[in-house]
Amino acid sequence: MKILVTGARGMLGQDLCALLIKEHEVIAVDLPEVDITDSADTMAALDIYRPEMVIHCAAYTDVDGCERDADLAYRVNAFGTWNVAAACRKYDLALVYMSTDFVFDGEKGAPYDEFDRPNPIGVYGRSKYAGEELVRQLVAKHIIIRTAWLFGIHGKNFVRTILRHAGEKDELRVVADQVGCPTYTVDLAEAIAGLAGTELYGTYHITNAGACSWAQFAEEIIKQAGLKAKVIPISTLEWNSPTRRPKDSRLRHLALEMLGRDNIRPWQVALTEFLGKFGVER
Repeated sequence: MKILVTGARGMLGQDLCALLIKEHEVIAVDLPEVDITDSADTMAALDIYRPEMVIHCAAYTDVDGCERDADLAYRVNAFGTWNVAAACRKYDLALVYMSTDFVFDGEKGAPYDEFDRPNPIGVYGRSKYAGEELVRQLVAKHIIIRTAWLFGIHGKNFVRTILRHAGEKDELRVVADQVGCPTYTVDLAEAIAGLAGTELYGTYHITNAGACSWAQFAEEIIKQAGLKAKVIPISTLEWNSPTRRPKDSRLRHLALEMLGRDNIRPWQVALTEFLGKFGVER
């Protein structure tokens, strides 16, 4: 199958393209090849490449940056997705859209499944949910994937930040009252590839198995890396951020469960593999 991937030089995009190219013809695009915020540019790209499927990974994911510049967040995450979805509609293409746990407010007190009603509390979540709604309205053959707390080799992420700081400091202050599901981009890419080419259209939650707080995540990173830094748990209020974040954004993989496909490994096991690839001796 001929698949076009937007955001192909991002953390997820690079792992996804590397996996898909083993079985598919992959067209990897990012800025400057295609500007998804330019309607004509986006339409022209799909007219030229004529893929059978688009996997839309391009996004503005700086959560605090979204709060500071809401117009940019909506231009990329909503209007950019509108352009991609409109082009897919014109050429009758299947579309996979990457979304986020931030579409939920974190007040449920239990993991969210695909049938829970979104209620984003920040600009990032609202802009990504707007993208979801545009995909649903414009593209019949769509797969929306909500994921969370990504880490991978090819970009900035929490694991790399903790490794750097733990090598420089004796103590790290890390938020302990936000809970979510760490997700390794390699495992997410494999799950996306497993859905690509099927006709099982709809909304999916995909993360590694298990959940933790940011402080617990940091402790496991430091433990597996064999570092000595101590994690000091702090509250969200003690952490200086302009963004309201969901306090409990755990995702249940109900759609995968119903399909008998909920077999993604625990995040701790995925972290071990990541650290090995990252060159951390254990």
